[in-house]
Amino acid sequence: MASTAEPKKKIAIIGAGLVGSLASINFARQGHEVHIYEFREDIRTAELVQGRSINLALSRRGQTALAAIGLEKEIVANSILMKGRMTHDLQGNTKEILYDPLHGQGLFSVGRKYLNEKLLNLAEKNPNIHMHFEKKLVTAKLDNGDLIFKDLKTNVDVKENADLIVGCDGAYSQVRAQMIKRPGFSFSQQYIRHGYLELCIPAKDGEFQMPPNYLHIWPRHSFMMIALPNKDKSFTVTLSMPFETFESIQTENDLLDFFDEHYPDATALIGKDRLLKDFFKSKPQHMVSIKCNSYNIGSKAVILGDAAHAMVPYYGQGMNCGFEDCTLLDKILSQSGITINDALKQFSESRWEDANAMCDLAMYNYIEMRDLVTKRTFFMRKKIDEFLHCLMPDTWVPLYNSVSFSNMPYTKCIDNRKWQDNIYKNIILVVCALVVAQFIILLYSYLN
Repeated sequence: MASTAEPKKKIAIIGAGLVGSLASINFARQGHEVHIYEFREDIRTAELVQGRSINLALSRRGQTALAAIGLEKEIVANSILMKGRMTHDLQGNTKEILYDPLHGQGLFSVGRKYLNEKLLNLAEKNPNIHMHFEKKLVTAKLDNGDLIFKDLKTNVDVKENADLIVGCDGAYSQVRAQMIKRPGFSFSQQYIRHGYLELCIPAKDGEFQMPPNYLHIWPRHSFMMIALPNKDKSFTVTLSMPFETFESIQTENDLLDFFDEHYPDATALIGKDRLLKDFFKSKPQHMVSIKCNSYNIGSKAVILGDAAHAMVPYYGQGMNCGFEDCTLLDKILSQSGITINDALKQFSESRWEDANAMCDLAMYNYIEMRDLVTKRTFFMRKKIDEFLHCLMPDTWVPLYNSVSFSNMPYTKCIDNRKWQDNIYKNIILVVCALVVAQFIILLYSYLN
């Protein structure tokens, strides 16, 4: 790996989650001294890990990042392949929708905690990486790298300094909060009116209760439920629907009636007692979509992952997109003679449009999963896409394939889809014109 033209830096990474852990490894491999600061306790020793526990869908972009640090094979081996979606209708009937019938590619369901632990373990082996847990960022002066943390064990403020501050501290990033105050920094956030609540389909007699190699979906037009398989033969279930629908369920009878009406087959899978316990033990969580431009402040600060581009989870690209941030930044920093300042500028300028595009795609996929998969037009389009992809595998790449099974820039994925849509429209116009012409010919023959 090529070295940078500048002396090695002291880098402070805020956040020891998935993206922060991966970023620390990449920076350390470049020879920099890396300090990771995390406000939570070490998840590897914590009895109860707070935060999101929704399963992750590992796809090509994430696999590429893990392969670069030698973890891909181990992670994939400890994940479950999901070769497609399986929809559940109101009568309990199921329908298989393969992601990639031509090549058999799929997504890998992997536990968030498991993957985070593996990344932290690998980071800990690098002598250039130093970990600091239960350190909450209080203030950050991005121009000079001064940082103040609250030590949550002692309740004492700790002052630190770094040449580069890397914000990997999630959708509610404190590093980004400092960037927002600066002129020229564009920022938008959008909360959707739908929330999510996590449930569980447990194993039965030590086995899965549903076919394991699928992402299961119960599409109900304005809301939905999904389930991803776990290695312990359970399924992590996510119920997504408008907050007003959640609020309409106040009693145990309300909940059981709601599931009997909308998810009758799921009630038996989850179990009534567990359903009641899991539903009422917590409140539905908000989902936010965040877009930024730019991602850096000179050579002093940069944001990655959800701190730069939080997205709703319905395309399974949040982690993959964050990992791709690390891959692209590492590639830029590896260029011979490049400075940190130029590398961060190049990363920011080349990345923000793609990440913003993925935020939009994630919003679209929620509509597809909860509603469009129930429509005949969706299956007709998918079958045509599959046929054309089989005929022209390098030319006609369906949108889902390009997003999940390639490293194609997200904006290019959308451009390809628009190009395909235009061809569809032209074909439809030609077919309609031929039908009308045939009708006119037949009518003329009849009248004469």
